[in-house]
Amino acid sequence: MWHELWIALALLLIVEGIFPFLSPDGVRRALAAILQLSDSQLRFAGMTSMLIGVVLLYVINR
Repeated sequence: MWHELWIALALLLIVEGIFPFLSPDGVRRALAAILQLSDSQLRFAGMTSMLIGVVLLYVINR
């Protein structure tokens, strides 16, 4: 199980590194826009992201 967890972490870092590598200015603009969000909007975005991840895991492991 630990092996798969480390693989998942490595893939997460690779995917998250793609965007700053390809478009650093776009990432800066996105982060500036995120700073303008209220706490409730940011929480909703986080909850939505988690739910999509859970559904995706369910579909993949079905």
